[in-house]
Amino acid sequence: MMLKALEENKMEKLKGSLPLVVPASRSRMKVWMIRATTIVLLWMCIVQLTALGETWSPRALKVWPSSPSQELVILDAKVSVVTARGLPPKRVYMNNGYLMVSCNGGLNQMRAAICDMVAIARYLNVTLIVPELDKTSFWNDPSEFHDIFDVDHFITSLRDEVRILKELPPKLKKRVELGMIHSMPPISWSDISYYHDQILPLIRRYKVLHLNRTDSRLANNGQPLELQKLRCRVNFSALKFTSQIEELGRRVITLLRQSGPFLVLHLRYEMDMLAFSGCTQGCSPDEAEELTKMRYAYPWWKEKIINSDLKRKDGLCPLTPEETALTLRALGIDQNIQIYIAAGEIYGGEKRMAALAKSYPRLVRKETLLQPSELKYFQNHSSQMAALDYLVSLESDIFIPTYDGNMAKVVEGHRRHLGFKKTILLDRKLLVELIDQYNSGLLSWDQFSSAVKIFHSNRMGGQSKRLAISDRPKEEDYFYANPYECLQSSDDHSLSNT
Repeated sequence: MMLKALEENKMEKLKGSLPLVVPASRSRMKVWMIRATTIVLLWMCIVQLTALGETWSPRALKVWPSSPSQELVILDAKVSVVTARGLPPKRVYMNNGYLMVSCNGGLNQMRAAICDMVAIARYLNVTLIVPELDKTSFWNDPSEFHDIFDVDHFITSLRDEVRILKELPPKLKKRVELGMIHSMPPISWSDISYYHDQILPLIRRYKVLHLNRTDSRLANNGQPLELQKLRCRVNFSALKFTSQIEELGRRVITLLRQSGPFLVLHLRYEMDMLAFSGCTQGCSPDEAEELTKMRYAYPWWKEKIINSDLKRKDGLCPLTPEETALTLRALGIDQNIQIYIAAGEIYGGEKRMAALAKSYPRLVRKETLLQPSELKYFQNHSSQMAALDYLVSLESDIFIPTYDGNMAKVVEGHRRHLGFKKTILLDRKLLVELIDQYNSGLLSWDQFSSAVKIFHSNRMGGQSKRLAISDRPKEEDYFYANPYECLQSSDDHSLSNT
């Protein structure tokens, strides 16, 4: 018994002196968990460091622009390494939020608005979401941004100025889908300080702000030079049409060039323009009534009761095809030149075009130059059709708009940028007065033609300074028609004011 007790005592002492043995399976489990936890932690660190790197990369501090908000400091140094694709380096900055915009109007009205919104987003240090295009206007065009413009080029070509995304991050997108978004129209013709003082606080508060009307929201004049130049860069470089539109535009231009020089006539004698402006010169009573009914059918066309004769005398109506034919002849335009009609369907059809076709028989349109199969993908997409006309207008030997709408103005400015290409800017108020005098026999043809040539000798799209009217911004010259800050040194005072 005593021997047995001693053996048991030895065994207890031996157990106490040995280390605790853990089963092999439990040991492997712990090792696996430690490794997995380490990997997860390392991955989280990498993600965080990447995010911080995008926001806090070493940058030189720069204040831009020198305007009422000089206190706005922007991290704006340029990364020295350019990617293999030749893209500009990303501009890194503290993001103040996200800006969504819905453009309104036709192609060129939206084009100018996009340029303004990019400049505003850059100035406010916010992320711009690719703009939404108007689908509810008279033209009812369902085209999205990527159907008209090269969206990838738009985003990457501007990445050194502003961050642009195709859509909001998932969490913010969900909030917007639930209707949790602040939406508003900005005030028309506003100085950039308005966006800093009034709009930026709203973006910081709501994280996402939606501007639901964007045409003519940024003032023409008095803006920082850097901002004006950015508006031009977007317009002349970043807003590139899709490859399909570019290729078809080149085909039209090639076909025209094969037959010699050509003139583009932006003939705005279309049903929507006549109804909107209330201009019924040369129309039958039934046509005038049809146009009036159309004007009343669109509640956002605010002006309803319009005196057509008075408006025409004030130069506020597009020239009729008959008036256009007289004007071209008076200007000495060669009657054998090709004339490309950049417009939609002319109100009154071939009957209304008879006088112009008689004076200038070489009238062509995209529909007559191209096969129906080449245009089928563009049919019922007015903005895409307008984009084709835009490309052809830029390349023409002469461009003549018969009304100073958005396309006329934007093409005018773009042709100035391309080297002050000949653009005849018609003085419609003067022209209708001269035409009426000629038609009534008060002027001979030589007198009429001489007067037209003299009064338009300095209206050929040459160098001039924009007319600025500080208290009447709607009446001053449009920035996109004459972006002179982008065409020569801003301190060049040798320009005329015509």
